[in-house]
Amino acid sequence: MTSTLPVKQRIQSIDILRGVIMLIMALDHVRDFLHQGGAFSDPTNLKTTTPFLFFTRFITHFCAPIFVFLSGVSVYLVSTRRSKSELISFLIKRGIWLVFVELVLISFAFSLNPLFNSFALQVIWVIGISMILLGLLIWLPVRVIGALGILLIVGHDIITTMTVAPNTTEEVLLKVFFTARGTLFFLDKTHIVFDLYAILPWTGVMFLGYLFGTLYKNGYNPANRKRFLLVSSASLFALFIVLRIVNGYGDPAPWSVQKNTVFTVISFLNISKYPPSLMYCCLTLSVGLLVLALTDNVSGKVSGFFKTYGSVPFFYYILHFYLIRIITVIVFFLQGFKTSQIITPNDPFLFTPPGLGFSLGVVYMFWLGVILILYYPCKWFSKYKKTHRQWWLSYL
Repeated sequence: MTSTLPVKQRIQSIDILRGVIMLIMALDHVRDFLHQGGAFSDPTNLKTTTPFLFFTRFITHFCAPIFVFLSGVSVYLVSTRRSKSELISFLIKRGIWLVFVELVLISFAFSLNPLFNSFALQVIWVIGISMILLGLLIWLPVRVIGALGILLIVGHDIITTMTVAPNTTEEVLLKVFFTARGTLFFLDKTHIVFDLYAILPWTGVMFLGYLFGTLYKNGYNPANRKRFLLVSSASLFALFIVLRIVNGYGDPAPWSVQKNTVFTVISFLNISKYPPSLMYCCLTLSVGLLVLALTDNVSGKVSGFFKTYGSVPFFYYILHFYLIRIITVIVFFLQGFKTSQIITPNDPFLFTPPGLGFSLGVVYMFWLGVILILYYPCKWFSKYKKTHRQWWLSYL
């Protein structure tokens, strides 16, 4: 039964930040499919990259950790409206649903292969698994869950250096839970799993977000919240700078002086996302916390623009992938490729032959087109969600 109710109130700073990262996230995916060689080139490889290409990739580094962190914040906000047993049921069911979405809807959007010869395990997968794990631990005090999150973020870099016997169950578990970085798992001769997101390092980020969600409970003093966010942001940024300067613990890829100042800066900033290193988490989350602090009472057309996307992140996420892939298919034929080139040997993605795409400047134009095309659908669905209470909306 459909019901129309008064508009639900949302926390605008969270929607603004989430909206910003969702739009930046689209840039990375547009680059993957529409930049010449984008799906296979490494923008962080100092031997082959350019400053423009590196920083195009670097700014998107902030998306996944902030997205996962805010998912943890959202779980805490949901917990204030449900009993523990209801919350456990919700988290486990939603986690399973998100894993299904990753394996079916997102994997198909990536490959466009109806035979599903390849599956991609990315951010939606790891959010789903992390929700299930959080559901199993939800009876613990919030601070204990937060402490577990910090332990995973700080300590997992020790585990990523471990080695086990190859081709064993232990090796598979180590990769899935701690070290996956574009790891391929062969289900059989014709089906592969492409695992980009090791579970537990990202679960730590969600657990930390769950702890920070307490800053947004009813009655929390906004001035105190802003002060805590600013102090936390500064502390994480300072920790990143110190750890990076000394080239010590916290990232498997040390920086070094390069051929010029620009590339030295690039080397310094070239931190590891797969799996997310301690330094990576410190830098990206420090910026996220700073934005949350500075947008607590922001209003206006610009903030409203970002809030539109941030209030419907899952809806936007699904749509933007399919829109990008539709554009890829159109570009494929407009650039004169033949149907015989739809499949590229040793490439899990259809419609991505060598030579497809454009320069990076043109990619930015396509990116702006994608986010503008999706503005009104997101605006409509955001309004619909705020004024309706169907049960299925909680899964979108």
